[in-house]
Amino acid sequence: MTSKAAFQNIVITGASSGIGAALAKFYARPGVTLGLTGRDPVRLGVVAAEVEAAGGTVVQGLLDLRDRSALTGFLTGFDARHPVDLLIANAGVLDGRHADGVVEDAEIARRVIEINLLGAVDTLHALLPAMRARRRGHIVLVSSLAALSPLPDAPAYSASKAGLLSYGRALRGAVAGEKIRVSVVCPGYVTSAMTETHIGNHPHKIGADEAARLIGAGIARNKPVIGFPTQLYLLSLISPFFPEFVVRLATKDIRFHVAPRD
Repeated sequence: MTSKAAFQNIVITGASSGIGAALAKFYARPGVTLGLTGRDPVRLGVVAAEVEAAGGTVVQGLLDLRDRSALTGFLTGFDARHPVDLLIANAGVLDGRHADGVVEDAEIARRVIEINLLGAVDTLHALLPAMRARRRGHIVLVSSLAALSPLPDAPAYSASKAGLLSYGRALRGAVAGEKIRVSVVCPGYVTSAMTETHIGNHPHKIGADEAARLIGAGIARNKPVIGFPTQLYLLSLISPFFPEFVVRLATKDIRFHVAPRD
């Protein structure tokens, strides 16, 4: 088992709120340098101040994951000065059916997949060559229970998270011989800016700090998939084996719509 104290140089994308912010604070301590990315300078600055108050050092990256050049430049520059031993690709967005009942259009679907899936893939590949050269490092991809049980109100979100789960599980096997670890996180409902846009029920919702603790424990154990809360994770695993009408009946109370973005 690897304790969190083993990590000295950490990158977390989407660190300005929710799970990303909670993980930054979870790993903050003297001697640790964290590269934190986000798009909101105010919120990211607040998280950075909390990390530094706990004794950590922060390097901020204000960028959009779809800007591949800026993303790669920040990550490779950070790694050159602080060889990364833990990467948490957490940045993501939620979109889907809106209050008028209209399903996402092609533009929305493309944006969600670009950020959630392609952005995460670009993130890990910016750092993977250096990790392979050093023969060490842990890559963590934050997916969702929607990867296991797709949400009819958010098709592109579900697809992006399913793709991330498959990519991470395959990558784990591909780089295992090079002593690089890969884990995929599949959380349920967690308090965050994202769930604030999710207008509907949030069964078994937990706080971001509790999610960070569960993720940290799973990383320390090198779990291939870190799913929680347990009840929803198990239901998500078995849902594909039930008839479609049963799944629809069981999930009718958690249908939702997405609040419009500012």
